[in-house]
Amino acid sequence: MDVSIINIGDELLLGQVVNSNAATMGRMLTEGGFEVESVLTVGDSREAIRQAIDQALRQSRIVLVTGGLGPTKDDITKQVLCECFNSRLVESKVALENVRRIFTARGFELTPVNRAQALVPECCEVLNNDLGTAPCMWFHTPRSVLASLPGVPFEMEWLMQNRVIPKLQETFQTGTILNKNILTQGIGESFLSDLIEPWELALPENIRLAYLPTAGMLKLRLTGRVQNIQSNRITLKNQISEAVEGLYKLAGQYIIGEDCETLAELAHSTLLAHSLTLATAESCTGGAIASALTAQAGASAYFRGGIVAYSNEVKESALGVQHSTLAAHGAVSEETVREMAEGARRRLGADYAIATTGIAGPDGGTQEKPVGTVWIAVSSPSGTHAQLLQFPGRRRQQNIERTVNQALAMLIKDITKPSITNKP
Repeated sequence: MDVSIINIGDELLLGQVVNSNAATMGRMLTEGGFEVESVLTVGDSREAIRQAIDQALRQSRIVLVTGGLGPTKDDITKQVLCECFNSRLVESKVALENVRRIFTARGFELTPVNRAQALVPECCEVLNNDLGTAPCMWFHTPRSVLASLPGVPFEMEWLMQNRVIPKLQETFQTGTILNKNILTQGIGESFLSDLIEPWELALPENIRLAYLPTAGMLKLRLTGRVQNIQSNRITLKNQISEAVEGLYKLAGQYIIGEDCETLAELAHSTLLAHSLTLATAESCTGGAIASALTAQAGASAYFRGGIVAYSNEVKESALGVQHSTLAAHGAVSEETVREMAEGARRRLGADYAIATTGIAGPDGGTQEKPVGTVWIAVSSPSGTHAQLLQFPGRRRQQNIERTVNQALAMLIKDITKPSITNKP
C-alpha cells in the first residue's frame, strides 16, 4: 500500500530542525510492508496544511501527518483536520485521562491550556500516546485512512511502532518488502555502475537497485517486493541471495560488508564477532571515530578508549610520539600517524588502534601539504600500516566524514579481508 507523509513545521522549512521524522517513518513503514510514495514538508500555515492533506488523500490510500499538535497557538493541525473531515473539536475522555496521568506522574497541575490537548475532532479515533500528551488521531474514510501524530521524534516513533503500523496492517493487506544492504568502498558510483551494469540489467522485475553514496562509502540497496504469502517471501529471499552472489562475482573486491547502514555499524559488529578490542588516537577527526563507534549500543565490550591529540605536546605526552619525529616530519606525516596508532594501542591496552592526522580545512594547508591531506594508520599485533589520502575539497565536515569512513574501512579490511574476498 502506498503512503504519503506530511511533516508540519516552520522550523523544518527554515532548516532549524532536521526532518528526521520522514526518514524514521519511511524506514518503519518499509519494514512493515508499506511503500512511501511521497513526503511533503509544509509550514505552520492553515492553507498549506489543508492543501497538503487534500492532495495526499487524493493520491494515497494511507496518509500520515506529524506536527502541529501542541498546546500553543501555532499548533493548528487539529483545526485543519476538522475542516477536512467536516467535524468539530470535542473533549476525548481517553485523551484527557492520558494527559491527567502524565501530569500527575510529573507532579504538575493540569492547566486549561494543557487540558486542551484532549480536544480532538469528533469523527476521529484516539490512539493513546503513552509518552506524551498529544494523542494520535485516526481518521477512516471509505477510500483511505489518515493518522495524525505528534512531531516529537521519540513520541512519533513509539506511536508508529505500537499503534499506527499494527493498525495499518490490520486494515490493509500488505505485501512483503525485503531490503539487502551491500557496503562498498574504494570505487566511485559511476565506475561501479559501469562494472555491474550487466548484472543490474538482469535483475528480476520485482527487485530494484539503489545507489546510496556517502562520504568515503557507497551503499547498494536491493529492494524486493512480493505479495504477503509465506512461500513468496521465501522465494524472494532466495532471489535476493542469488542476486548478491552475482554481485560478488563482478565487484567482490570492493565489497566490504553487508546488512549494515554505516561503516560504524559494520566495524562494531566486526569487532564484537572477533572478540577484539580497539583504541583511537585522533587529531584531524577530533574524536569523530570514537563518537561513531560509541553511539552503538554495546560498544563497551570492545572500545578501550580514545585520545584526541590535537596539539603536538599531547601527541608526545599522551601517545608517546617522539619529539624528533614531529620535528623531522611534522604532525601530518606517515611517521607521526604510525607512532600515534602504536602509542594508543600500547597505552590503552587494545588489540587494534586507529590513528588520524591531517588538514581538514578550510585553511591551514601548505604547498607541500594542502588542505585535504590526511594520514590514517591502523595498528595491530601483526604490524602497523598507514595510508595517505588527498581529498580535493576544502569542506571541513566532508573531509572529516571521509576520513572517518576510510579509517573504519581500513580497520574492517585488516580484520576480515580474507573472508570477504572468498564470499559468497
